[in-house]
This record gives sequence, structure tokens and C-alpha cells, in this order.
Amino acid sequence: MNLTVVIAFAANALVAVAKTFAAVLTGSASMVAEAAHSWADTGNEIFLLVADKRSSRGPDQTHPLGYGREAYVWSMFAAVGLFVAGAVVSITHGVQELSAKEGETSFTIAYVVLAISFVLEGSSFLQAYRQVRGQARPVEHTVLQHALQTSDPTLRAVFAEDSAALVGLVIAASGIGLHQATGSPAPDAIGSILVGVLLGAVAFILIDRNRRFLVGMEVAPAIREYVLGRISEMPGVSTIGYLHVEFVGPHRVYIVASVDLDGDEAESAVADRLRALEHRLEEEDAVVEAVLTVSRPGEPPDADLDASG
Repeated sequence: MNLTVVIAFAANALVAVAKTFAAVLTGSASMVAEAAHSWADTGNEIFLLVADKRSSRGPDQTHPLGYGREAYVWSMFAAVGLFVAGAVVSITHGVQELSAKEGETSFTIAYVVLAISFVLEGSSFLQAYRQVRGQARPVEHTVLQHALQTSDPTLRAVFAEDSAALVGLVIAASGIGLHQATGSPAPDAIGSILVGVLLGAVAFILIDRNRRFLVGMEVAPAIREYVLGRISEMPGVSTIGYLHVEFVGPHRVYIVASVDLDGDEAESAVADRLRALEHRLEEEDAVVEAVLTVSRPGEPPDADLDASG
């Protein structure tokens, strides 16, 4: 089970209860928005846990490339939930509260809950940040760049949601502070609207990234170069005429390549050599399936490939 998602679920559930309690006692529009945000995140973590479990199943007769893409389907559900339960609720409530009259508000309770929430959300964010940073180093990505490009949608979702949660807490605290300073509930309502806009933007990014992986996403250049080098170094491979490496799940790829083999062997012998090369590639944990074919005689290498490997 994904530890990062489990930690995020536990933190969001505790924070959601605390924010709901504070929202009821204070009547703060920003606190209502934050409560909706946390409940949306809590529900989303359930989708992400399902995504992590279902996508880990290996290939079978009905799904020869495995079930990796299920991770993007369930992560898409989570992103839509963030938009509906978080963004829409927060913006709608904020707009309604713009014309509300000043009422009694316990600012102390709001500040205490926001502080506790920041600690819990921050702990979850640090866990996600460390995991993203650890994966970013080998491929020479920045943390933000890898969070956007990683093939792991559950990690991206937790990182994005926790980042938005911390920014949302700052917005909520600012709105409540201005409410206390001015005596007008308008800044608090505007804070709720801004939290909703923030959640909508994050949801849009997550939906777009999952969409890209669902319809078929080629790997990053660094991974492509690694696969190219891996095939080129195999015994008997002279040149590579074509290479396609596509994600079929979190950290799982499907490889199709045409290669020119040394020598001039009979067709049956060539087929055996190709199968052996495929099996060697499939020994990599990340490779779900590899399909190698023979390049046509005289076929020039793919323009995107280094002919020498």
C-alpha cells in the first residue's frame, strides 16, 4: 500500500473534522471552504488507494499489458471530485457570503484549527515532497517538473493537493485576519472564493495530466535514451531503425522497436534471437512487454535515433 497516500488520507481526515468543527462554531466562509477542501481531499485519497491497488495487477489474457492505466482512471475520478466537492462548493459559498451581514465569530478557534491543520498538512506534504525529490534526481528533473511529468498519478495528486492545502490555509488565515481587522465579512468570503479558484486550477491540471496518460503518453527523453542505450548494448544488435516507448501505467512501459541484427541468419534463427532480446528487456521491472522486429534491408535509422546507438 502506498505510504504517501495513507499518510495523506489520515492527515486530511483529521483536518477535515477539525475544520468542520471550526466552521460550525465560527461561521467563517473561508473555514467552510477549507472544510470542503479537506473533505474532498479525504475522499480523493480513497480513490487514490483504489488506483494504487487496481493498477498493480499484472498482465493476463484479457489485459496483455496489465492494468496500469486504471491508476489514471481512478485518479481522474479524484481530480473531478476535487473540482466538484472542493472548488464549486467553496466558490458558491463565498459568493453567497459576500452579501452576508456581520455575525459573531470566534477568531481564536479559527486560528488554532488553521495552525493544527498546517502542521498536519505540512507533514503529509513533506512525505510527498521527499518521494518526488527522490524520483526526480536520477532523471535530472526539478521537484516541480517531476511532479508534473511523473507517470505515477497518485504521487502527483498527493503532492498537488497537499501543496494546494498549504496555500489554501494561508489564504483562509488572511481572509479571517482581514475580517477581524476590518469587521467586514467580505474578505473572509473572498478568501473562500480564492480557495475555490485554487482548487479548480489544481483539479484542471490533474485532469489534463491523467487524460494525457490515458490516451497514450511517450516517455521523457531521458528514459527514451536509456531504453535506446539498453537495446543498442545487447549482443548482436547493429542499429535501431525505430523505437517507441509508451507508458502503460505508473513506472510501467511498453516497448516497440525494429533492429538490424549482425550476420545473415535464417528467418527462424533471427526470430529466436529477437525473442531472446525481448525477454532480456522484459527482465526490467518497468517493462511490461517488449516487441522487437527486424528492420528492412537498407532501411535508414529513425531520424530521432542515433544510428550508432
